[in-house]
Amino acid sequence: MERVVITGIGAVTPIGNTVQEYWDGLISGKNGIALITHFDAEGYKASVAGEIKDFDAAKYIEKRDLKHMDRYCQYAVAAAAEAMEQAALTEGSFDVFRAGTLIASGIGGIQTLSEEQTKLNERGPRRVSPFCIPMIIGNMASALISMKYGLKGSSFAPVSACASGTHAVGEGMRAIRHGYLDIAVVGGAEASITPVAIAGFANMHALSTTEDPEQACCPFDARRSGFIMGEGAGVLVLESLSHAKARGANIIAEVSGYGTTSDAYHITSPDPTGEGPSRAMQMAIADAGLIPADIDYINAHGTSTPINDKCETDAIKIAFGEYAHKVNISSTKSMTGHLLGAAGAIEAIACALSVQNDIIPPTIHYEQPDEDCDLNYVPNQAVKTTVNAAISNSLGFGGHNATVLIRKYQD
Repeated sequence: MERVVITGIGAVTPIGNTVQEYWDGLISGKNGIALITHFDAEGYKASVAGEIKDFDAAKYIEKRDLKHMDRYCQYAVAAAAEAMEQAALTEGSFDVFRAGTLIASGIGGIQTLSEEQTKLNERGPRRVSPFCIPMIIGNMASALISMKYGLKGSSFAPVSACASGTHAVGEGMRAIRHGYLDIAVVGGAEASITPVAIAGFANMHALSTTEDPEQACCPFDARRSGFIMGEGAGVLVLESLSHAKARGANIIAEVSGYGTTSDAYHITSPDPTGEGPSRAMQMAIADAGLIPADIDYINAHGTSTPINDKCETDAIKIAFGEYAHKVNISSTKSMTGHLLGAAGAIEAIACALSVQNDIIPPTIHYEQPDEDCDLNYVPNQAVKTTVNAAISNSLGFGGHNATVLIRKYQD
């Protein structure tokens, strides 16, 4: 089977609109959460979010195309531009039918849907945009990226709630490993900081109602009360090792393990036994030919909800046994908020950079330990240590569990 490596990464996040800004923000413990500005949130139960700041879509997209592109697609195209530039994949340098695109989204163009529904209600059916449907559908980020770069291999969009981005990375790795593709442009994008999404998540008691942005997202802390919505995109260029070496590509890290399971339990709540995510972790580790003690860092799903953080802690204990108390764990959502379908992508990037730079990002806002969450969550300060292998967990509504394992590249 082919080994799979990362040759390009791109990110648009609440703590930086490039990979370098994102990484600098992670290791410095930057808080990307603030009061909502995308709409007037007065009267909403939740009023803070991880919004993208100072984003200039016109740097990446022709102005004539912008008005026909939902914000989630704009973020995806921008992240892909950075990743493709870093990978140095130029026209004519690869077989376009062996280059695929898997860009996930948990919700897709919900901003467009809301705006067009308002037009329909207030101005009648003839005022709904003819671009409404292609702007809404969740596959359009994959489609736009494949069109921009002429990628004619398999192109689709995993949709598995908050596990979507990790599924995209894992399925792209499998397609290369088993010889279906040489290149897979993978990741996720989301732009769900909209009135209906904030109201819907808040009314189901999933979002934190804390009004202080400096304390709102505190994964694994006893004060945690719900997740904080984030937005953005992460894109990774995956290649077979043989293809990357043949063209002299710079290799960032290797994707060598993937595990995915279903809780088959509840539409929103995780299975309290932790069996599903623990098995996904075990599968990813075994897939890479490693054992739990080989893992130096876990980028946890860590949403800052009371149930998730306890269940994930229990799942790590099942998967890692006695070593669970020794492995470094952090939730970078403490800085970015929860990017839903894009979370797994930007967190896979965090793992790749952690492996590359031997630094583990912290869990910020960690002040009050919880007896139900008693592992090493790397509180408040980044840790400089050798990171040979890292895993990223994503757990989605509907019981979707996915884990990818990223390790240092060694020839």
